[in-house]
Amino acid sequence: MPPFPQPKFAYSYDVAEQVKALRTYRDTKAGRAIPAKTKSRLLVATWNIANLGVQNRLEADYALIAEVISWFDLIAVQEVNDNLRGLFAIRDQLPSTYDLLFSDASGNDERQAFIYDSTKVSALEEVGRLAIPPRDTGKIKLAGSTITFPGFDRGPYLASFRSGNLDLMLVNVHLYFGSNKPKELERRILETYAVAWWANKRANDKNAYVGNIIPLGDFNLPKAIKGDPIWDALTRRGLETPEHTSKIGSAIASDNAYDQIAFFPGTTGELFTGAMNVFDFDGALFADLYRSRKRTEFLAYMRFHMSDHRPLWAQFRTG
Repeated sequence: MPPFPQPKFAYSYDVAEQVKALRTYRDTKAGRAIPAKTKSRLLVATWNIANLGVQNRLEADYALIAEVISWFDLIAVQEVNDNLRGLFAIRDQLPSTYDLLFSDASGNDERQAFIYDSTKVSALEEVGRLAIPPRDTGKIKLAGSTITFPGFDRGPYLASFRSGNLDLMLVNVHLYFGSNKPKELERRILETYAVAWWANKRANDKNAYVGNIIPLGDFNLPKAIKGDPIWDALTRRGLETPEHTSKIGSAIASDNAYDQIAFFPGTTGELFTGAMNVFDFDGALFADLYRSRKRTEFLAYMRFHMSDHRPLWAQFRTG
């Protein structure tokens, strides 16, 4: 989990001004509106916050990250380092009603976390790692390939929650990336399919604790379109990934659709309000830096002090 290089140039900003810029962009930029919190609606988000706990962010950076997180009721966070200082620094900037759940570290010394507003959301009893026993790994394979699922590098972290009349299970993923070499790409596809296979199996299991299962997080998915092998693996068992109105990718530099919120079209799909989008905070923050520096320098500052990923959110009915 190596940190991004810290920018070599000096730049300072006023937190209040940047918070105002974020809110103005959210409220006035076409396609960027995030619904206000209401009693009968749940705002779920996912955000890969780059190298959280590794990079030496400023207190002001954590305040901006916390500002965005505070717009949502329940947030899955990826790239939380084994060193929890970054996660706790965000919590310290949030209202006292926000609580945390987080996993132990797995591959790349990464944890996953959930941050939730306890006035809207309560944690239920089932929490843990997504587990696929050895007897089932042979069922997870690709057509025409003899390679079977080798296990997760960063095991997905699942937790159950209740908001109003809605119970749901979130499966927080940061799947293997590797490279685009055939063997490493195949492993990434297998990890994606393993999540879809497990979600389908549990959603149809009479013993499942919660039937509404929502895998979300960083799938390292280049394009959310039919024919992309990662997307095909994710949706092969019936999961859907609705389009969002702005069609902005969640990866800042590439606009790739790495981050996704997926669910089945039955009960969960019926509770989805149709509101879903990526929030491109990089379009609002540090405008003077963007004007005065090269784009590469602006992006270097953004990914070090904020992240190289944008949050993705979706809204569900709870009553």
